[in-house]
Amino acid sequence: MQTISRRRWLTTSLTAAATAALIPYPAAPLHAAPANLPRQTPSRMKLSLAAYSFRNHFKDITHKRDENAPAADRRLDLFDFLDYCASHHCDAAELTSYYFPPNTDGAFLLQLKRHAFLRGLAISGSAVGNTFTHPAGPARDKEMALVRLWIDNCQILGAPHLRVFAGTAPKGLAQDQAIENCIGALREACAYAAGRGIFLGIENHGGIVAEPGPLLDIIKAVNSPWLGINLDSANFHTADPYADFAKCAPYAINVQIKTEVRPKDAKTSSPSDLAKYIKILRDNNYQGYVALEFEEKSNPFDRVPETLRELHKLIKS
Repeated sequence: MQTISRRRWLTTSLTAAATAALIPYPAAPLHAAPANLPRQTPSRMKLSLAAYSFRNHFKDITHKRDENAPAADRRLDLFDFLDYCASHHCDAAELTSYYFPPNTDGAFLLQLKRHAFLRGLAISGSAVGNTFTHPAGPARDKEMALVRLWIDNCQILGAPHLRVFAGTAPKGLAQDQAIENCIGALREACAYAAGRGIFLGIENHGGIVAEPGPLLDIIKAVNSPWLGINLDSANFHTADPYADFAKCAPYAINVQIKTEVRPKDAKTSSPSDLAKYIKILRDNNYQGYVALEFEEKSNPFDRVPETLRELHKLIKS
């Protein structure tokens, strides 16, 4: 029997791995998506924490800081944030793209992945700030390149989900055309994401998806099994945000819970009924992560721990 030395085996294996890394992934076939996500078994939820909760405290930030927020008394990097999530008994961490260093590369992503694993954490997903309403051209190409980059980054991190935005209608463009542009961009993005096993969650975040109707129409028109809703509990400023949250719950692939809600015509926000949101998810057999995304003006280091404890009790009960 012919044998192969360990050194030769290792050299051959590394060469094959490096070669494979250069081969682009084929687009996965997009089978027709069901009317909603096929969740027939009882709900199973896990607790995550969104890095956006500490948006004014990160050392690295590519997103505009909240100018009305009090001065940050502590500065974090993403490794500190992972430690914080582990120390507060989260199942996972949501790593918003805005807080990665400008020189982020594959080696840095692997360091984060290793750190999370050693702290017993999953990385529930990431989030990118894009716009999908541009017509074909340089502006759209730039947005698509950003989304592809973070799909690839999620694959390296082992994160199953990337949040994307629909956007608003560009000046001079009709709402219907903006929606059609978004559908086309999402179809392209889903084809790319499918080849890498990454779910895209379009967030109910104002603009053309400020209400459930257009959002659900877009989901159904794209018709991809790799697309769902990144369902944010505070982003429907409608007459009944809880009812509209429930309409979208069957399509949720990631959920972000906030501690405040502001219905239509309300002058100020009021505390969220966290138990009501969790019941809606449970009634819809939601399977997946519930990420606290803390947006209050108060210091997150004071309020986040108690909110995490409350959510932990609700989703584990």
